[in-house]
Amino acid sequence: MRIDIITAVPELLESPLNQSIVKRARDKNLVEIVVHNLRDYTNDKHRRVDDYAFGFSAGMVLQIEPIDRAISALKAARKYDEVIYTSPDGVVFNQKIANTLSLCDNLIFLCGHYKGIDHRVREHLITKELSIGDFVLTGGELPAAIMVDAIVRLIPSAIGDEQSALSDSFQDNLLAPPVYTRPATYNGWTVPEILLSGHQAKIDEWNHEQAIERTKMLRPDLL
Repeated sequence: MRIDIITAVPELLESPLNQSIVKRARDKNLVEIVVHNLRDYTNDKHRRVDDYAFGFSAGMVLQIEPIDRAISALKAARKYDEVIYTSPDGVVFNQKIANTLSLCDNLIFLCGHYKGIDHRVREHLITKELSIGDFVLTGGELPAAIMVDAIVRLIPSAIGDEQSALSDSFQDNLLAPPVYTRPATYNGWTVPEILLSGHQAKIDEWNHEQAIERTKMLRPDLL
């Protein structure tokens, strides 16, 4: 898989994409992640990629020309499954979308910034708009990093124990059951006895029951 990220502030992506599971997946060549500085695609001598909005609206807007150049340059090299814009008014990203995108070969993420992007980009160049929630951030870089993390960890061999990803919250529309580790007793607080029994079938049944109960209590909308 290859993921290209277009951004006016590439520094915001340096740490999230070079740590933990994502870094290991990159090191093992399971995924190639390339961050592109939008300023490299402008002819402006000051490397400016934003301008005032028409209609006296407040805030600066990313211009269409450098974005079009960046996307066109990438598309000239390979075919992309999706060109994704990280937007607060996009479809809310979830595990099902992560699962689908993890099966793609090539993805482009365009990170909005300032007041947003020229709407013609959204009309003519974007294939999917995704949000991480009903709130506004300074830019789309952190949402892009979050989505990339969720996608990359689903790539086979990205996680040492692949079954771990399949048992994550939301994979089956249930929250994960509670988990415990050593010591079995601490400060008078004990681990449920069933988890110490060694009876895997009964443990699996308990985990499933707990997942249902936790989902009913915390996220009934998932059921």
